[in-house]
Amino acid sequence: MIQISGTIKLGRTIDAATRKAIVEMVRASRAEDGCLDYTFASDIADPDTLILFERWRDRAALDAHGQSEHMAEFQKVMAANPPQSRDLRIYETDDGQPLG
Repeated sequence: MIQISGTIKLGRTIDAATRKAIVEMVRASRAEDGCLDYTFASDIADPDTLILFERWRDRAALDAHGQSEHMAEFQKVMAANPPQSRDLRIYETDDGQPLG
């Protein structure tokens, strides 16, 4: 399994257009073959920071996601409003085990 997690520091409040693009990206990504989880969230302590968490069945599914039409559209929105910084990491991992 492939996992991606990290933060995107926007340096500004999320505007309506960016929020719409994120929601569309999440919905389209979750519908992709091989997507196990795809989540954007706001950092409660720092609302200008987004938290990204993705899980993919394998590298092929992640590669297909990177070539998707909705990824290209999302990248256009982000390029028009570039973030201050981002710290995203990719991990190869097992399925994990439930806590508790």
